[in-house]
Amino acid sequence: MEFEPVIGLEIHVQMDTKTKLFCSCPVEFGAEPNSNVCPVCLGLPGSLPVINKRAVEFAIRAGLALNCQINMRSVFARKNYFYPDLPKGYQISQYEEPIAVNGWLEVDGKRVRIRRLHIEEDAGKNIHEGSKTHVDLNRAGTPLMEIVTEPDIDSPQMAREFLEKLRNIMRYTGVSRADMEKGQLRCDINISIRPKGSKELGTRVEIKNVNSFRFVQKAIESEMERQIKLLLSGEKIVQETRTFDPSTGLTHTMRTKEEAEDYRYFPEPDLLPLVVPPQWLEEIKADMPELPEERYERFIKNYALDQYSAKVLTDNKELGDFFEESLRYYGQDPKLTANWLLNDLLGNLSEAGKDIESSPVSPQSLAELVKLIKENVLSSKLAKEVIKEMTATGKSPSQIVEEKGLKQVSDEGQIRSMIEEVLKENSKEVERFKAGEEKVFGFLVGQVMKKAKGKANPQMVNRILKEMLR
Repeated sequence: MEFEPVIGLEIHVQMDTKTKLFCSCPVEFGAEPNSNVCPVCLGLPGSLPVINKRAVEFAIRAGLALNCQINMRSVFARKNYFYPDLPKGYQISQYEEPIAVNGWLEVDGKRVRIRRLHIEEDAGKNIHEGSKTHVDLNRAGTPLMEIVTEPDIDSPQMAREFLEKLRNIMRYTGVSRADMEKGQLRCDINISIRPKGSKELGTRVEIKNVNSFRFVQKAIESEMERQIKLLLSGEKIVQETRTFDPSTGLTHTMRTKEEAEDYRYFPEPDLLPLVVPPQWLEEIKADMPELPEERYERFIKNYALDQYSAKVLTDNKELGDFFEESLRYYGQDPKLTANWLLNDLLGNLSEAGKDIESSPVSPQSLAELVKLIKENVLSSKLAKEVIKEMTATGKSPSQIVEEKGLKQVSDEGQIRSMIEEVLKENSKEVERFKAGEEKVFGFLVGQVMKKAKGKANPQMVNRILKEMLR
């Protein structure tokens, strides 16, 4: 019997605000434990929350980018549960009336529906050291969006692609850096298995807090295998919450699954309903930035890039920004700029253990290099030497060309003179070429380049050598 998975995702996205959701404490990754706290985020008696307007704007912006309907009125609720890192004993979230609903995102031609997007505060963090557990409340109160999909995802690969696309949209809209390593994007997976073609849903299992795209795919693959084995052996699948262990590639039981009623949701008494003025919503709509798919189409249309280059430059927003910034300095050949950025600069950065955001080569320097190549000051071979040096030192291409004497020889008289010498020194090879051995031509070109120490313009060498061999 063949089985198929039914997958839904719950994604927590940390909003890129300067301060927390209900107080003015700074949001800062890596700060000294319990240094960014106040009576509100510590849950001290008598303290009252005040909503962060910027966080509401970010949630609306994300909702619009995900094709959601924005609710002009939404309500905060208390979600009650006890964890050591939840000082109030409840989390302020949204339940029955979230800020955005009924969205969708297309992945490989298939639409994944988004049930809801709501605003909530984050809990703190437990740090386990041996037999001790420390509680850091710096993260408590950090603004989050929770994005919940319908169970429309039908493969581990599709789940990964959906998340990658979602992260890109979060970055393009400016609402989050969505860095999984820093916990700015966290994913819970809901998965069940059913016989292929069946419409009935199986027993759902939740996998909590998976923190990389690769692990999301691996966790789903592992859990599918586990559930299929249980069904084939006649055992029942238990509804529960599990965790994924990347070191073993397996999921493990955490606890039996809570239902919504276990959280005893009720409206937050310290916050009024959140009402979005229509004029403000229109202002946010008018200020929406370009989204990844729009940029992809524009890169192909305006810059004549191939689909692969356009996709790579679009999938990494910072890379696309670098590319366009470079074109502002020299925009004569976008395709050439894209080639040198994607093949040579990224290759050299990778070897140095760096990425585009920590690149010693600026967009202006890349533009200058492309200009030198276009103007025949540098051959491709010399340019590869130069960009390697640029990556290592951060120097401009013209400075490196000057210091190392790498300027390409494009003076026709000089090149003719070198070719004449080569033809005199290799008279036998010249005779063989004239007798029909065309492969000798490559040897003669090599001798000219050797005499020029690799600096002669290769196009000119080829053209003039052909003329002189007639």
